[in-house]
Amino acid sequence: MHVRLWNRKGVEVILASLLLVVIVVGMSVVVYVWSLGIFGSTLPAPVNGKEILVLENQGFSGAKNVTLYLRNTGTAITTLVTYYVQDLNGNQCARRSGWSQGPYFPTQLAIVPLSIQSPPSSSCTWTGTPFTFQPGNIYTIVIVSQRNQQFSFTVQS
Repeated sequence: MHVRLWNRKGVEVILASLLLVVIVVGMSVVVYVWSLGIFGSTLPAPVNGKEILVLENQGFSGAKNVTLYLRNTGTAITTLVTYYVQDLNGNQCARRSGWSQGPYFPTQLAIVPLSIQSPPSSSCTWTGTPFTFQPGNIYTIVIVSQRNQQFSFTVQS
């Protein structure tokens, strides 16, 4: 009968090395979290935040005006510079220049008046047939910020 005697000293070295690696990783995480707490409050906040606008309400005034109530829920100050209003047939009024709203700070409610003036008007560049807001119809409004961020909203008059 052949009896084997195992030498357990090799297993103890492996377990000790593994325990040492776990301790080092754990301490690294603790130092990282601690340094974020210390340096996070002393470093200046980044200037480039995120622009997020949420449509809270809309109000139509006549057949050519709509007011959007937008909440800036992002972390950046937002200034609006361009808007597009499109009906379901693809006809579009584009206001690319001479219009600006803002700046709107984070958490601020933006009251944004929009107008779709019939030709010959310098305020709207028309693609397709000019239209007016009709009760019950659905319109897509795209607003562009100064940072070229596009916000699309669907409204029903």
